[in-house]
Amino acid sequence: MRWGTAAAVAATAVGAGAAVILIGRRVSERTVRPQPGKPGLAATLRVHEVAAGHVTLTRAPQTVRAGRYALEWAGGGHAVVGGVLRTDIQTVTRRLERVDSGTLTVGTEVELTPRVHLGDPATALGLDFTETVAQGDLGLLPAWYVHAMRGTWVILVHGPGADRTQALPVLPVLNSLKLPTLTVTYRGDADAPHPPDGLGHFGETEWRDVEAAVGLALESGAGRVVLYGWSLGATMCLLTAARSTRRESVAGLVLDSPILDWQESVRRESVRAGVPGVLAELGALAAEGRTKVDPAALARLADGTDLHLPTLLLGSPADGIAPIEAARRLAHRRWDLVSLHEVPDAEHAQLWNADSDGYAEVLRRWLTPLL
Repeated sequence: MRWGTAAAVAATAVGAGAAVILIGRRVSERTVRPQPGKPGLAATLRVHEVAAGHVTLTRAPQTVRAGRYALEWAGGGHAVVGGVLRTDIQTVTRRLERVDSGTLTVGTEVELTPRVHLGDPATALGLDFTETVAQGDLGLLPAWYVHAMRGTWVILVHGPGADRTQALPVLPVLNSLKLPTLTVTYRGDADAPHPPDGLGHFGETEWRDVEAAVGLALESGAGRVVLYGWSLGATMCLLTAARSTRRESVAGLVLDSPILDWQESVRRESVRAGVPGVLAELGALAAEGRTKVDPAALARLADGTDLHLPTLLLGSPADGIAPIEAARRLAHRRWDLVSLHEVPDAEHAQLWNADSDGYAEVLRRWLTPLL
């Protein structure tokens, strides 16, 4: 059913006031209950040709973007594609780097996703790691620990709809700097405790699980930590640095595509799902009411009032969820602490995919003075 039709039916059936509430709740579902393992929207594409070293796909905005991405298809199929080789009106041909599982054939329906690496640090990257757990207030929170020599640890926090594999692409550069890493989970993840109300809270409750990970790192020998997050995971890192009783042990922040204007991000997420603008506004209001989020507290994060640490801020003008203007405002207001690096034509939390070498170099240069 189309959103406009749904609104009309609801209004007729239960009255305008009740309809507004019902529609707002329905629109807000996507943002308050993110689906595990499904970061963002992935349009279904068709394979038109497969040959040695290349694959031809349906032309779409995402298939013409520069960088490295995954193709995923039914039955667990997974392949990795690189740069664009050629295009025409209907198709895009990209370099085919590898097929990890399944058979890629003409006619296969695939999704283009950022998940270039699957598995764990050992199976995906050849990095030895240990399974460990942090003790959160709701229960045990699984984490991957990759050992290295330095006393500063990096705690990596994925975004909504993703999982720990989101951090895999940056583990090699962190390991090359000899930085131990702790890649964590938080409430609502598939292998972590569920929140009592079943909802995500835009970081307002989840940051406590990041704080628990900081505690695990410090108890395990870390002298201090760098918090590194994607999307709402970045917001959780900001909240932890501002509120945690252990915040003096936080040496810096790396924020990839942070949600700084959460209301605008909720509206954008709804519009991307096909919701008209007026109903998207209702969804944002419903999400605020259902999650009891504190807009004033998040506004202080966004304007840098509560920021006291060196921060690497990574964003893109093409981000369809987190507006780059919010990142630019924060970098301008807190020029003394914030270094902003923009990646052109990169989707939300896909900055590494768009320019993996450049991303790694920016990360390396920013982290080196903190070692």
